[in-house]
Amino acid sequence: MISMPEKLTITRGKCYALFAFDVGMSIDLDACDKILAEESKRGGLRHRRKAPPYFEYRPLPVRVTRRVQSFPIAQFRSEAQVEVTLFDFGAAQLIYSIPFSGSLEDLLELSLALYDNPLLLSDSRQQVEEVVHIVREAIQRPSISDFVEDYFIYEVPEFRGATSLENIISDYGAVIAQILRAENFSLSDQEVADALAVRMSCGPTDLALIDWASALVFDVDAEDVRTVLEFANVELLEMRCMDQELDDGLEQAYRTLTGPPKPWWRQLFSADREIDRVAQLQADCAMMFEGVNNALKLLGDQWLARLYVATSKRFHLPDWDASILRKLSTLESIYEKISDRASARRLEALEWIIIILIAISVIPTIPSLFTWLK
Repeated sequence: MISMPEKLTITRGKCYALFAFDVGMSIDLDACDKILAEESKRGGLRHRRKAPPYFEYRPLPVRVTRRVQSFPIAQFRSEAQVEVTLFDFGAAQLIYSIPFSGSLEDLLELSLALYDNPLLLSDSRQQVEEVVHIVREAIQRPSISDFVEDYFIYEVPEFRGATSLENIISDYGAVIAQILRAENFSLSDQEVADALAVRMSCGPTDLALIDWASALVFDVDAEDVRTVLEFANVELLEMRCMDQELDDGLEQAYRTLTGPPKPWWRQLFSADREIDRVAQLQADCAMMFEGVNNALKLLGDQWLARLYVATSKRFHLPDWDASILRKLSTLESIYEKISDRASARRLEALEWIIIILIAISVIPTIPSLFTWLK
């Protein structure tokens, strides 16, 4: 009698549900430390500043653990706590943990339940509002964005029923692709190949499958991989926010250039306000762009560096970078045109003032001129 191979079963796993928000222009993390230290004494939360080896944050983010309600998600439940990470460039990321076990079909059910989950979306915004209220004094221009960037990391340290990780891909690639894409129907071969295209391994016992909406990581200790994915998700959020701000700024600046003409006296006084507004937007986006791109350094670990590059490409971060730089350049061009127009109007006004002053100085001499002519 031929024995059938054992079906793949996850004996222990955990899903990390990430929700990233932009909460302000910047955050003074040292001031956050002092504020949160007082909150910790009251028993409301626990905070720490920590980064895995080979990671250098500048400055180190602040991590806050808060007690929350445990939510039912598919046949599983989230843990009764959420971790909030605050970054100096004005971002906050919440991480919910959901232990799971069972077959890949059970994991697919969890993936479908997490997609646009109203409970987690609502609670994540409520939690970030409460944290922002606590550390409001440490945030420059506090304002929670409408954007939320979510991402799901399925971490599997223990499983049975497969002889190797490569066999898992070959035997269960179709259902894994459904998990990564949160799709409840069978995908085409082309879509499966695309979902599984970014696969990273440091050794024979670990595997990271990274897609744009979620990742599946087989590893006993995947903290480093998870940290890279967490930061990439925050980076994507900030790029989206900057891109939207630049779109709005460009549209408003274009209306200033092409709108109906105003009376000359209003043009003189409104030009400076418009120039200051465009310059402020340029400075804000340039500082945020540099802050996000220089916040994380990977030291002495080529594997993590390759993982970050692969994740960045999967999230299209280089395309976002190029788009933002192009819009900053366009905004600079518009700034110069508005400034040149304002300068020309000032020169024209100055010329008229000089003419009027000359005329006023000449008027008293007119009677004597007529007397002389007689």
